[in-house]
Amino acid sequence: MSDSRKPFPFRDFEPKWQQRWEAEKTFRTPGPGDADFDASKPKFYVLDMFPYPSGAGLHVGHPEGYTATDIVGRYKRMKGFNVLHPMGYDSFGLPAEEHARKTGEHPAINTANNIANFRRQLKSLGFGYDWDREIATTDPEYVRWTQWIFLQLYSSYFDEAEGKAKPVAELEAMGWTRDQIDDVRLAFVADTPVWWSPDLGTVLANEEVEEWKGKGHTVERRPLRQWMLRITKYAQRLIDELDTLDWPEGIKLLQKNWIGRSEGASVKFEISDLKFEIEVFTTRPDTLFGATYMVLAPEHPYVPQITTVEQKEAVEAYQKACSSKSDLDRGDLNKDKSGVFTGAYAINPVNEERIPVWIADYVMMGYGTGAIMAVPAHDERDFEFAKRFDLPIRQVVSRSVGVSPTSSPYLNPEREIQKHKSFELPHWQQEGKLLFATWRLADSLPAEKLEQWRTERETWLDQHPEPCDAATEAEYHDRFSKSIDAWLDAGSGSCLLRDPAFAKIVANSLLHFDGDRYLMESFVVMPNHVHTLFRISPDHKLEDVIHSWKSFSAKEINKARGGTGEFWQKDYWDRLVRDGDHRRNILNYIAKNPERARLEKDQFFLYQKDVGETPTLLEATSGDGIAINSGFLDGLATTEAKAKMIDWLESNNLGKRRIQYKLRDWLFSRQRYWGEPFPIVWKDGKHQAIPDHELPLLAPPLDDYKPSGTPDPLLSKATEWVNLPDGSKRETNTMPQWAGSCWYYLRYCDPCNSGRFISNEAESYWSDEKPGMVDLYVGGTEHAVLHLLYARFWHKVLFDLGHLQTPEPFQKLVNQGLILGEDGQKMSKSRGNVVNPDDVVSEYGADSLRLYEMFMGPLEQVKPWQMKGVEGVSRFLARVWRVAFEETDGTFKVSHKIQ
Repeated sequence: MSDSRKPFPFRDFEPKWQQRWEAEKTFRTPGPGDADFDASKPKFYVLDMFPYPSGAGLHVGHPEGYTATDIVGRYKRMKGFNVLHPMGYDSFGLPAEEHARKTGEHPAINTANNIANFRRQLKSLGFGYDWDREIATTDPEYVRWTQWIFLQLYSSYFDEAEGKAKPVAELEAMGWTRDQIDDVRLAFVADTPVWWSPDLGTVLANEEVEEWKGKGHTVERRPLRQWMLRITKYAQRLIDELDTLDWPEGIKLLQKNWIGRSEGASVKFEISDLKFEIEVFTTRPDTLFGATYMVLAPEHPYVPQITTVEQKEAVEAYQKACSSKSDLDRGDLNKDKSGVFTGAYAINPVNEERIPVWIADYVMMGYGTGAIMAVPAHDERDFEFAKRFDLPIRQVVSRSVGVSPTSSPYLNPEREIQKHKSFELPHWQQEGKLLFATWRLADSLPAEKLEQWRTERETWLDQHPEPCDAATEAEYHDRFSKSIDAWLDAGSGSCLLRDPAFAKIVANSLLHFDGDRYLMESFVVMPNHVHTLFRISPDHKLEDVIHSWKSFSAKEINKARGGTGEFWQKDYWDRLVRDGDHRRNILNYIAKNPERARLEKDQFFLYQKDVGETPTLLEATSGDGIAINSGFLDGLATTEAKAKMIDWLESNNLGKRRIQYKLRDWLFSRQRYWGEPFPIVWKDGKHQAIPDHELPLLAPPLDDYKPSGTPDPLLSKATEWVNLPDGSKRETNTMPQWAGSCWYYLRYCDPCNSGRFISNEAESYWSDEKPGMVDLYVGGTEHAVLHLLYARFWHKVLFDLGHLQTPEPFQKLVNQGLILGEDGQKMSKSRGNVVNPDDVVSEYGADSLRLYEMFMGPLEQVKPWQMKGVEGVSRFLARVWRVAFEETDGTFKVSHKIQ
């Protein structure tokens, strides 16, 4: 900063106005029930994703989003809206518990201190929050209603017929037993494999595993009794009702992909000699004939039952090795396939083949049934596994792009691409790309004859758009291919390749890159033309491969005969091979071609590789096509084949239609201390809810907060609290941090209500005609899936039960950009690269202009009038965001960019 420039007097200016705002409650928002509430004013609810109050305090990434909502809130307030713009704290969590373990101090004390510091920092930035609505998820009154909402889930089930949550009291009235009801509760107990950290003393969510392992903590997989929430019942609604929301399309897609809807079939595989079945889910039942082995997740409960004595040691060693791998390691990061044969065999229900059963870490219990039928010809992971362990690969789907299953006219690549604009790739780059290609000597046809046929062919193709039927295909073949062949076979044109030495040169060029750029199956070098049958590699182009064959052979032959000029025609003909029968016909045509031309043995060169009935695959070929090698499905397109196979499975009681979701039920238990206790007691092996009047149920203080190293939750140390006089025991697991953040936006509307989590009047006013309650929600993309999905789930349950009027929590969502630290990485407390606003803005007079410079660049560019105004630093940060208001209809648009 230049010494000659007089700085703006922030240390005098900001405290004066901020004190006045606080004294006069400038940003207070009256609501239903308040004396000064005006119900005729339009409402606008603008919300920030509230922070976790860590000991490190705010960093400048927080004000980035808070500034945007502050701008919009002030604008709406000046336009006459009653603006709800609150702030609070997501104050349960593992860091506070870690502090308690180190110091012995109750987590509530550290949390209260951190909240006080956050509040001070937020106020120093001059944001327009209604501090009378401040909440913290750890406040006993807030805990009360979090526990009450949990009990709503516990006391509800999902009615499949009506597609909504309903009270289990209805099932009791219908005579359902206790066990039957427990099996359908939205909040239920299950023994499930979880990520357990003995040194942290708690279960971790899947998304937390890598973080805590990276910090040096031990994490292992083990089965534990856990509370779960049946979010999977809402999977379809969570997908469908996204369409009503004004969210970024990218966030909607992330949620849809996370939920992962798949249609297919469940299929029963009998285990040979053991007489019981394993069920698999597949989206491609049409490929059942191609299932050559089965894979179970290492933790599948049937593994011990099917493993033979000979394989027991290897299987158990592999299971132990997999227990410490995260889902990420086993999924997207799993590049080297591994697995162990169990010694068991399953019976493929469609052809009664005995197929080996393996376990492998790329199959997980969390999706489907934890077992798959492996179809290596048409699944990349299965293909890699099969190649690694030399397992059979059987192609059962043939890809033929742009033509009907029974026809395939000869078209050069350029014309085929032009004809089929709907396809992203030319036919030779499609999956299943076995090709039959032909080209001829340059002077094997007179120029005028060649031009005549070329013109006629172009005219014919323009008059016969694809796909064409068998009769049209035959007409094309007779009119062009056969007539050309007949003319040449009659001895017309040049036949230089009748010389064995020249034919050998061509043959050598065709085999030169075999196994690298392509797999050659068969070819014949005739006196005046060449036929080839080959499978091209994925990273090579058809025209380049053929050009290399032509140029190499032409150069060598011209050198040998002392000739010059064009040796081959520029044109060539190619087509896809549709299926096994088509391939066999072409192999036969190539082999019989010399005989049909009445050639002697030394007047041609024939090559045929012994590749068996099924051509070797260079890669797995996914996608739709035509069923081959599939018995009663042969010749059917994928859609028809799927339907026919499912019908067959159902009619033979071997499977059924099914919709599957990748989404898992929500693991809702933690073994921590600093979380909401479950309002549940256990007696005689049964769980039951405590009465509402006993809420909130708060955890007692402990002598120490160190984990025991066992899966017993920390609360189990409080024996007097756990063991009740009537012989029942309290649940000692606690809720995850997600619980409090699922509904905080509701409590802001009515934070002091002791009789209800939100009054009907407040909920009615702060909601409107839109599906979502909050008009504008601003936060980071890191919450795109979990927090937003969980909040939507809770909201929908409360809506179904009649407690809310809107089906969705957040109508409009905006994600702020990321702020990078000096190390170029995302600013994060865990990385230690944050900038604390106290370093640049403080009530003690630190140089506030540094924060402006951080975002906006050299201060020499700043005009004095740009730094004045009651907003202080908030006004500076506002320039980070570009805000465009459309006055005509009262709506607004927000975009942002860090300069």
